[in-house]
Formats: sequence, C-alpha cells, structure tokens
Amino acid sequence: MLEGGPKFPAFIGLSKYENKYHGLSQILAEGSNMSMGSYESKPMRSAEESVATYVSSVGSNSSHTHMLYHEALRGPSNENFTDGHSGNNRGRTKNALSDDALASALMDSSYPTKGLTDFDEWTLDLRMLKMGPPFAQGAFGKLYRGTYIGEDVAIKILERPENDPEKAKSMEQQFQQEVMMLARLNHPNIVRFIGACWKPTVWCIVTEYAKGGSIRQFLNKRQNGDVPLRLAIKQALDVARGMAYIHGLSLIHRDLKSDNLLIFGDKSIKIADFGFARIEVKTEGMTPETGTYRWMAPEMIQHRPYTQKVDVYSFGIVLWELVTGMLPFHNMTAVQAAFAVVNKGARPIIPNDCLPVLGVIMSRCWDANPELRPPFAEVVKMLEYAETEIMTTIRKARFRCCVAVPMTLD
Repeated sequence: MLEGGPKFPAFIGLSKYENKYHGLSQILAEGSNMSMGSYESKPMRSAEESVATYVSSVGSNSSHTHMLYHEALRGPSNENFTDGHSGNNRGRTKNALSDDALASALMDSSYPTKGLTDFDEWTLDLRMLKMGPPFAQGAFGKLYRGTYIGEDVAIKILERPENDPEKAKSMEQQFQQEVMMLARLNHPNIVRFIGACWKPTVWCIVTEYAKGGSIRQFLNKRQNGDVPLRLAIKQALDVARGMAYIHGLSLIHRDLKSDNLLIFGDKSIKIADFGFARIEVKTEGMTPETGTYRWMAPEMIQHRPYTQKVDVYSFGIVLWELVTGMLPFHNMTAVQAAFAVVNKGARPIIPNDCLPVLGVIMSRCWDANPELRPPFAEVVKMLEYAETEIMTTIRKARFRCCVAVPMTLD
C-alpha cells in the first residue's frame, strides 16, 4: 500500500487484484515481527509513518483490529480448538480468541489440516500450536503471536475471499509461492520458516518471532540521537550476507526495506517477508511496483524490465537509514519520492561526515544504471573493509543524526 498517495497503475502480467494486495505489510499495532506480505492492511497509525512497524511488545484485547467475517465462518460458535489432524484432540481457546473467526477457522477440527504438495514436512501440527491474541489485521488476514512446540512464533492467517474466485486464486498462488520460497531458504540472516497449512477458508504461515522488532522501529526510537556506527555496519553486513545468499539462489526479494529487517536477541538482523519474492526472470513479465516507493529502484517504478539489482538499490537506501537513523525522503510523500527518483534523479543526501567507504557503497548501490550497481558479494567485502577501518581507527565513533537541511538531493 502506498504511503501518502494513490497507487501507480496495476501490475504488468498479473491479476488485476495483485496490485491491491501488495500493501498488507502495513502493520496495524505495535508488536509485529512478520509482515503480512502481499495483502492490503488497514493501519492504526498514519500511513506516512513506517509501512510495517515491528516492535517488541505484543497486542492486547484492546487492539483496534477487526474482522471481515467470512460467511463460512459465521456458523455456531465453537470454542474447541484442535490440531486439524484429528477430531479427538480438543482444547479450550483463550477468551481473547473465542470470538476470533480466523483463529477458529484454522483450529476447527471439522476439516483436515492440509499442506502443499511436495512440502508435507512443513505442514503444521496444530496440536503443537498455541495462539495468543492478534496484534495486527489486514483486509484479508491477521497476525498473531503464539508458540509452536514451545517456541515463540509469528502466525499469519489469511482469509479466502468468499465470492471472488479470481482474487482467491491470486491469493492462493501467493501463499504457495511464499511457502515454497521460505522452505527453500536456510541462512542465519533469513527469518526461519516454521511451517504452514491451509483449510477451506484460511491459509496459515508460521515463522520465528523477532522480539527486537524491525530496524525501522529501532531507528524511530533513536531518531535525532546517536547511532552506534559499528552496530550500523554490523547490521548492514547481516543484510548484505543474507541478500548475497538469496541472489545466489537466483531469487529476487523485491521488497527490501527497513520494515522487513528484523532484530533478534543478539542484535543480529534477519530478512523477512518473501511474499513478493520471485524466481529471477529477465522479461517484461516481472511484476512492478511491489515494493515501497521510498526504497524502490527507478526501473521498477517505471515498469521497465529489472533484475536482482533492484534489491541492491534498496539496500543502498537501507544503509543510508542505518547510518543516519532517518526515514528516506522524509520531507516527501512516498509518491513524491517516487516522482523525484525517476524524474529528478533524487537520492538521500550522504552527510559530509559519513565514513567515505560507506558513502561510496551507497552511491554505487543506488546508481541509476543497474549494471553499475555492485553484486552483494562485493558489497559484503566493502562493508567488511569498513568494519575493519572502524575497529582500527575510530573504535569509539558515533554518527550523530542531526541534520539541519532536508535529507534529499535532486
């Protein structure tokens, strides 16, 4: 969903509905650590704030979320949750979930729990899943915190549209794609996939839970304060290493931004939200406008063919965020930022006292010519050099994010 303005035209080569879905990464209540991928959400906060806010606290029963009730979920109230594999293992729901249609539909023992073909090992055992109250909601789903086999997890439940087969088909394809993508990835800087399943009216994806929230939330709390430079570079390295792994599999994330980068207990960063990821195909059929405009490469905004280098561009913006602590193009709406990037060649201003090697990395990553952007393997090496330089020459360096001029450059 766009920040501060209308959407650009619909996606190329995909269902007309898929353009609508790409904004569910907007989180409605503090406590999220798992984006809702490619489904539209209704924010509780200003749309010009962070597109997806990830924080450590969890929502409560007083959350302002609400349900769009599916006809198939309006049957007799049933507080008996089950594993979905058998009707003989029933437990009582928590009060917070007794009237939750999506949670009830997922745990309803009247229907078997199904997984994706050829991905049976990733099918959730709902007997092991304990759901807490929801902390975020979109037009077609909710996010919950819970536990699975005793581990804290983030639970995404999506509702199948009742009277729109075309929309339902598009959502099902995206669900399948995200599961297949997550099941394939195994890297310390990629959010760990726990499992997934589906029932007649809902789809469910479970991942590990990040108590530290997102980088964007971390930076929001420290805006106009000191950002530890060594930590910024360490976190940038985590992102670059994770993206190098993703690109090594010939995949594209397509929505790399600070909202989708989660902070774990050791302050390490893991990349999340693969609802938009695609196998790399250098054709006109790649879907444009799937990311958020402040981080989006110009070729993607312009509907031109694109490659993995769109992720490199986005990383350059993320690195600038880590160094300055500020929201890119904060003095513009998202649509204004997209216009300025495409038509004026605008980029965030690199501060004069920025470590030179970091300024070089940013400039190269967001170069207007995708071919001139470095691959992530090279970005990793440059950041490792920067890390060494800091350790040996400016061990106590801190970068103060106090800038008197607007942080954009035409």
